[in-house]
This record gives sequence, C-alpha cells and structure tokens, in this order.
Amino acid sequence: MGKQITPKVTWVGKIDWELKTFHGDELSTHKGSSYNSYLIRDEKTALIDTSWIPYDKEFVNNLKQEIELNKIDYIIMQHNECDHSGALVELMREIPNTPIYCTAKGEAIIRGHYHKDWNFVNIKTGDTLPLGETTLTFVEAPMLHWPDTMFTYMSGENILFSNDGFGQHFATESLFNDAVDSSEVYYEAMKYYCNILNLFSPMVTKKIKEILAMNLPLNMICPSHGIIWKDNPEQIVETYLKWADAYQENQITLVYDTMWQSTRLMAQAIAKGIQEADGNVTVKILNAAKEDKNDILTEIFKSKAFLIGCPTINNGYSYAIAGLLEMIKGLKFKKKKAAAFGSYGWSGDAVKQLTEKLQNAGIEIVNDGIRKLWVPDNAMLEDCKEYGKEFVKSL
Repeated sequence: MGKQITPKVTWVGKIDWELKTFHGDELSTHKGSSYNSYLIRDEKTALIDTSWIPYDKEFVNNLKQEIELNKIDYIIMQHNECDHSGALVELMREIPNTPIYCTAKGEAIIRGHYHKDWNFVNIKTGDTLPLGETTLTFVEAPMLHWPDTMFTYMSGENILFSNDGFGQHFATESLFNDAVDSSEVYYEAMKYYCNILNLFSPMVTKKIKEILAMNLPLNMICPSHGIIWKDNPEQIVETYLKWADAYQENQITLVYDTMWQSTRLMAQAIAKGIQEADGNVTVKILNAAKEDKNDILTEIFKSKAFLIGCPTINNGYSYAIAGLLEMIKGLKFKKKKAAAFGSYGWSGDAVKQLTEKLQNAGIEIVNDGIRKLWVPDNAMLEDCKEYGKEFVKSL
C-alpha cells in the first residue's frame, strides 16, 4: 500500500532491501535502494514515474490497491532508465491510452526501450499541467544524469520531484530525512553524487541556479531513490552546490594493490610521513583489490590529493588498479592532486605508467612518484616516510 506524504500526494514506490549492486555491477548499493513513485490526486490525478522491471507486476498490483487505474489522468515520466520506467509496459497494458508526459528525448528513449506507440506528450521547461488546486511545472534537466531527465514542481504543496537529483541508494521504511540516520543518508548521497553525477557537475550547478532563480517556495524534495527531504530540504541543494564545485576536504587517500605486501608497506610508511608533516589532515589507506571500488572513489572525491600504488606486474600494473583508473578518468574529478608509488623486481614500469594515466585523467601530478626494489627495508621505508612528508608539503 502507499504512504501518505501530503493530503494530495502518496508514495507508491518499492523499497528494495536486497539490492547490492546497480547498473550491472558498476555501482555498489550496500544499503539497498528504493524506486520512488508518486501519486498526485487533485481534480485530476497524475502518477510520477514507476518502478524497476523486476517489480513491474508488484508495482501495478499495489497501485491497484491505492486507486482504480482508469482514474489516472496523466503519467509523468521524468527519466526513462529502466529503474524508473520498468513498470510502464505492465501499467500501460491496463490503461493504454493514458497520456505520458516526458521530454522529446524521453519519448525517444521509451520508444527505444519498449517499442510501443503510446500517447506521448512532449514537454519543455516552463510548460505546466493544471491538476485543479495545484499545478505541475516542468523543468528540463538534461544530463542529470541522462539527456531525457526533467524535474517537476508542484505548486500549492511546494514539492520538487527531482528524479535522480538529490537521491541516494538507501532503503528505509521511514520516508523522510528527519526519521533516519543523517550521517548514513549523507554518505549515500555523496556516494551517489560522486559515482553518477560528478562528471556532470557544471550542469548540476547551472540547473540548481536556474531553479533557485525561479524563487519557488519549497516544502519538500522528492527524489526517485532514497529518502524524501522534508526537514530543511534546502540543505541538500546547498550541499550539491558544494559538491559540484570541485569538492574536497582536508583528506589524503592512499589506494594501493600489492602482491607480496611490499607496496602495502610503502603505503603505510608514506601515510606515516604525511601524518607527521600535517597532523590535521585525514589520511586513509585502501586496498583496491579488497575494498569496494565505489567507496574508494567516494574517498577520492572527498580528498584534496591522493596516491595510487601498485607493484609492476607484466611490465604494467594490476587489474584492480587499472579498473579504478578508468573510473577516475570517467568521473572527471576536478582540482585533485596525485602521485604514484610501488615496488618492483626486474622491471619498474608501473609508477611511470600510473603517473601518465593520472595525468590523462585530468589529475594534477605532484611529482614523479616513488618506487622501491623488491621488499623495502627500514632505510627504504624511511625514504617512503620522507616522501610522504614532502608530498603533503607540496600541496
């Protein structure tokens, strides 16, 4: 059954406690997620978004418990990735003539996914849909994070339905942000931003400023994943503006892979040197082969600088580090500084190659890095510690 948000708005989505990965296995979702759908009942009735494909029949059956489907006047599809539009085919079997409001690119994506000739109504920024006492105003938000994305503002209730914007992969039976652990929610919101929206940060800033310039009263932000921002909803808007502006904290993160522990020993020594040189900086050390890749990227997102370490393997570097570097390049981190380190035996190519990869990813290179032959002894580890001191001083 649905959950009442306001007298006119009911949450009719799906809580997915079992979800552990998303986008295939591209994104980890340790806290599960939700697929938020909203039913608005005024003189006219509108449904905003649906649910993911595996829950299509469950979604439609639950919706039938909430309303007679033929009483739904409009379907608003804000973004048409299958976690939002997946239940649309099942729903349209029941109400095939119901108009679907979406952007022109949204229509193209729905047609590309489901190959159906439904009753599409294309919208653009500023278009409105009166429901009675309330009115929906549409705002295109391309590349946040697909080209079809749009937001919907509901007057009277003063709600911004923001689709993937301001969301988190976070499962909870408590709908609102004031009923959950705020530190958990903010971590998942940051992880979501880092791994999905960071490369679109210029568009994030532009779109938020555009919406703020509309001077709309705001009581709630209702995203398509995770909690609803009810208590001081502006807080996540302000936080997004910070995250979009080349975000960094006073943190340095060391990420490494290791074969026989030599590179791990180097990482620990470098970290010790950093801490001795600057006791105020937060230092984190993460094993790329053992830690979750998306959590590692989130720590890099938080950092003002980071180091990547790996032994030389087959004249190159390891699979775990290679995948991470590719993701770093794709996420387009701004104003980050980095360097490389690693041990080697008969070939020491990895550090140079890592440095080049970081440079190609748009990262500012602090120096040529440091490498050590075979297993580092105490003198070599002392060199690594001194390297850590010089690294933090150079920032």
